[in-house]
Amino acid sequence: MSRTKIHLLCFCLVIGLCHARQAVAQTKAPSLPPELAKDLAALRDAAMASDYAYRQIAHLTENIGPRPVGSPQAEAAVQYVAGQLRELGLEVRLEEVRAPRWVRGLETAELVDYSGHVTGTAQKVVVTALGGNSPTSNDGITAEVVVVRSFTELEALGSRAVSGKIVLFNVAFDKKKAASGYAGEAYDESVIYRGQGALRAKALGAAAALVRSVGGADYRIPHTGGSRAAGIPAGAVTAEDADLIADLSSQGAVRMHLVLTGVMKEDVKTFNVVADLKGTEHPEQIVIVSGHLDSWDLGTGAIDDAAGVAVAMEAARIVQQLNLHPRRTLRVIAWMDEENFGRGHEAYARAHSAEMQNHVGAIESDLGAGHPMGVDAHVAIAARDRLKPIMQILEPIGANLIHSEEGSPGADIEPLVSAGVPGFGILQDARTYFNYHHTPADTLDKIVPRELQENAAVMAVLGYALAEMPEPLPRQ
Repeated sequence: MSRTKIHLLCFCLVIGLCHARQAVAQTKAPSLPPELAKDLAALRDAAMASDYAYRQIAHLTENIGPRPVGSPQAEAAVQYVAGQLRELGLEVRLEEVRAPRWVRGLETAELVDYSGHVTGTAQKVVVTALGGNSPTSNDGITAEVVVVRSFTELEALGSRAVSGKIVLFNVAFDKKKAASGYAGEAYDESVIYRGQGALRAKALGAAAALVRSVGGADYRIPHTGGSRAAGIPAGAVTAEDADLIADLSSQGAVRMHLVLTGVMKEDVKTFNVVADLKGTEHPEQIVIVSGHLDSWDLGTGAIDDAAGVAVAMEAARIVQQLNLHPRRTLRVIAWMDEENFGRGHEAYARAHSAEMQNHVGAIESDLGAGHPMGVDAHVAIAARDRLKPIMQILEPIGANLIHSEEGSPGADIEPLVSAGVPGFGILQDARTYFNYHHTPADTLDKIVPRELQENAAVMAVLGYALAEMPEPLPRQ
């Protein structure tokens, strides 16, 4: 190659490098104001040094206990969280929610006739009632069990094969997906049978409906949850018992005696806890940090969802501790009735419809307290670059990812997200979450203090950044 060509090549390379640097500079995410970056780092470090959130979960779960809607424990939790937030100096109010109270009754099941059955004996089946459906009598019902693996199989059987029988939806939770980091997807695939199974079975004349428990731990532990009202009893059996019934059904008819006396009672008055740390420049603009306060009754609701409430409280506490004053209002919400009908977020959406345009961000934690890797974000494309420097503050704890979420990242912030408000969930390690979710094993010992601190750091850093950044994120 001649010297002239070499010089020309070098010149072209220099010009190309300059253009490349210019392009990178043009696409580089905007940096944070230095003071804000400093404050966010201080919030992160304060969260990682605090046991406040853990102590809140301990009190909610061990001192107060399970918190089903309308129960004395749920109302005690409302008053406790409100009192704690007042102690932090927030403006606290209780916003009324009207929601049905479901009360668990007797729940037993046993197989009383099947191939090879020994006369005078019965095999116990571990069962729990699903909320929202009609009870059996105290004496229960005895009927043949029909096992199906999909709604398609159910429909193919038709009413002649289903009428008067107990339908068991034997759909396994995909543990391989969960172990690979897709626990939410595995849950969505199987929980539809818990939610709609009784309704679909009733349409074909079934006497009752059961589902294989929706979760990943096979320790003969039943998983409860909500089911759409169908007018028939509905319950969940353990994975082991679902396999037992399916195996026996392949050999011949199986008859079960089932007692589920849980009952839906009239609406009760309960509350969302709403607490504001008022903004200094734009108090009318609101950033929500939140979790739901109610729980199912089998366990004590530590990961679902005292953890979410506690990290939201912690976010406000450390903002106060560091004497920070965001320009927008930081609003802590402990939602009520997430587990059943969502009446809490419906009530909030009605009460705040006139100010929906002033909500500039909403964060909800409702996937436990596992290590956070970042956030699930339902935001406009233009917002992602503005989030990157915020999330970079969380890189030292491995929580800097931004995962795009097609739907709402949380059930209780869904009305806000639907109205265009940027919505966020904490992107948590949920590989074991559904082992304990809605079971008797959802207890305080499942909380890892270090990982809880990491969750609080994410909530605090993102919440404060949204409340303090010079301009709010663009809406959807």
